Parts: sequence; C-alpha cells; structure tokens
Amino acid sequence: KVRVVESGGALVQPGGSLTLSCVVSGLTFRDAAWTWVRQAPGKDFERVSSISSGSGGQTFYADSVQGRFTISRDNVKNTVYLQMNSLKIEDTAVYYCALGSYKADYNSATKGQGTQVTVSS
Repeated sequence: KVRVVESGGALVQPGGSLTLSCVVSGLTFRDAAWTWVRQAPGKDFERVSSISSGSGGQTFYADSVQGRFTISRDNVKNTVYLQMNSLKIEDTAVYYCALGSYKADYNSATKGQGTQVTVSS
C-alpha cells in the first residue's frame, strides 16, 4: 500500500521561507512523478508544482509560484521536497504531495494527510 507523509508546514511571516518534505513508501519511488498541490479554505485543489519520474529532469510550476518555489526529489531517501521562498499571504493553504503529474481532479489522487502552511504577520 502506498503511504505518503508530508511535513514541514508552519506559521511564517510574509517574505519568509519553508521547506516541505514528502516521504513515500509502498511503491518504486523513482518510477513515479510527483505533484505538490494545495487547498485553501473553501477552495478547490490547486496544482503548485510537479516533478517527473527518474532524475526529475522535468518540472512544472504554477504561475503563482514561479520563481519562488523549487521542487526536487531524492530517490535514495524516497522524498520529494518543496522549497518555498518569498512566501505571501495567499500561499496559506494545506499542502499535499500527490502521486503523478497533472490531474483534472486531485480529490481522488493518492496523497498524504497534508501539512498546514500559514503565512501571516
């Protein structure tokens, strides 16, 4: 069974930085693409960033985070990271690590329990 555990969320001031981690077990990690999605209160899931399988040579970033967030993966540690810099209040959401790349609906995606990121002064 696939298990996904996100961590690293916290309360941070605008302009601050955080690194989220996603540890995966139960599948051949390097064979899978991974996506960070987020969900703000009362809103749908938003695709934030994706990384391709294998070495992760292909990445995607939403326009809203381009230039501020960096996704990476460590195939030895079975972990996906999301480095978030210059955080904005509108980045406040629960962040999830989801199996795969683009999906029309992330509600049914294989993902963890999420980690809360709150950006506030």
